[in-house]
Amino acid sequence: MTDDLIVVPDPGEPVILPDLRAGLEAVLLVVEEPVDEVTLAQVVERPREEVRALLQELAADYDAAERGFELREVAGGWRLYTRASCAPYVERFVREGQSARISQAALETLAVVAYRQPTTRSRIAAVRGVNVDAVMRTLVTRGLIAEVGIERESGAILYATTDHFLDRLGLASLEDLPEIALYLPDHSALDDDAATG
Repeated sequence: MTDDLIVVPDPGEPVILPDLRAGLEAVLLVVEEPVDEVTLAQVVERPREEVRALLQELAADYDAAERGFELREVAGGWRLYTRASCAPYVERFVREGQSARISQAALETLAVVAYRQPTTRSRIAAVRGVNVDAVMRTLVTRGLIAEVGIERESGAILYATTDHFLDRLGLASLEDLPEIALYLPDHSALDDDAATG
């Protein structure tokens, strides 16, 4: 059995940093929002003008090499994005590549939508007893549920399952779902819970 070794640098030895280009790329890979040049310059401890020139060079290099990603200057900062021409692959990965397993919370939420559709987030949350916003986003992203309209009374968005949902479960129609609706509260009880919550 071998243990992973952790090498701790000697405090007396100088730390060798990667080159500026690699450092900027590493930072840009972890940002969730565009990061401004001043912040990047502070992180890499170089003048802002030098950082800007290198960012422009990186963007041009990625374009020339037709990489699957591109570096864009947007909203006062810089960020890596997937290249538009690669959208079909990214979409297929998001919809199918990650859908082999979903969390218990997502499965429970999906069941509520399947049996109570069309339904609103507040009704789903009332059945589950927890906030379902993040789970709903995941299910929409994976193409298992979709927005299908607006409820007249409340103005809330209505959700329903998709054909992709039926396909993934191997069902011809919603009538093929197992009979469990008797165990779920009716719509009027959910409306009362949502109004008091």
